[in-house]
Amino acid sequence: MDFVLTQEQAAVRRAIETLCVPFDDAYWLARDTDAQFPEEFVRAVIGGGWLGIAMPEEVGGAGLGVTEAALMMHAISRSGAGFSGASSVHMNIFGLNPVVVFGTREQRARILPRIISGEDRACFGVTEPDAGLNTTAIKTRAERVGNGYVINGKKVWTSTAQSASKILILVRTTPREQCAKPTLGLSLFYTDLDRRYCDVREIHKMGRASVDSNEVFIDGLPVPEEDLIGEEGRGFEYLLHGLNPERVLIAAECVGLGQAALAKAAHYAGERVVFDRPIGKNQAIQHPLALDWMQLEAAFLMVLKAASLYDRGEPCGAEANAAKYLAAEAGFTACQNAVLTHGGFGYAKEFHVERYLRESMLGRIAPVSPHMILNFIGERVLGLPKSY
Repeated sequence: MDFVLTQEQAAVRRAIETLCVPFDDAYWLARDTDAQFPEEFVRAVIGGGWLGIAMPEEVGGAGLGVTEAALMMHAISRSGAGFSGASSVHMNIFGLNPVVVFGTREQRARILPRIISGEDRACFGVTEPDAGLNTTAIKTRAERVGNGYVINGKKVWTSTAQSASKILILVRTTPREQCAKPTLGLSLFYTDLDRRYCDVREIHKMGRASVDSNEVFIDGLPVPEEDLIGEEGRGFEYLLHGLNPERVLIAAECVGLGQAALAKAAHYAGERVVFDRPIGKNQAIQHPLALDWMQLEAAFLMVLKAASLYDRGEPCGAEANAAKYLAAEAGFTACQNAVLTHGGFGYAKEFHVERYLRESMLGRIAPVSPHMILNFIGERVLGLPKSY
């Protein structure tokens, strides 16, 4: 058992930290204010070839694992970019995992190089307004027409759809009532987000204003047969394969955001003088920050454990879910304490911690709620009766 990064992993972290230097607090405050997508940052990530960190070498990727991808996303978030930076590239790091694992050789060669180079930008269409976390209840349909399909339906909380050229979308190809199990009859497609058939409407939200979230209304979108990933009806199975790495990356980002907030709080507490002494000298200030440090470090160890299990091909569902839960809670608490440490100034945008706090809520809510993770651990790990 070794808790030390390999030389290659340490090099990944250093390279991302260097890449993030020009994109400082002022840059991310500006993007939060003007709600403009951070194109300059994304171009820098693409220019370094980092979108292909976990993709096969045969398609131009680095062929590294989820561990290295998690270190990358952690470094982006910890730089102060938070979810504004991480979410701008997140989908294109993990989201094409079903194509990597279940796509044909032709599909991998056609799809993945264009993601790595930035020629295509992908979004992910799974959640629907009336289904929420009950993914098997989605109603968006793909009907067979000739040699392809036609999709009709709607998706919600689809990030980066304003600028995406492609969508990885989960739909029903067989009605739920005709399937032996609710998880059957769902299919996964990677296809053009053709604006002639797709109406993309932005959702204005609490934080992460620079990375758009959207409703997508789909009316008669034609999809060629070659855009079907894997076999028809097995899309839910393919989706599940990508859930664990997604949880690991989100968890890494939550830890990074919490650590960015903690660094701001510790610096401020060391410099802010009230009653002729630095406020950091007071245990009421010092102890919560010390506890935040411990909780963030512990959560990150679970992140790395889950990532290493995944990269070795071992079961990691419990660890990935636990990492996401622990990291999201620790990150949120650290951001909250950072605002409280700053007192009234914590409410001011120029000190950045209020932005961190707003963004930290996202890690608690998405892509799965803390309550559903507790259900998963209770049922799958502890063997307790299903509660929902």
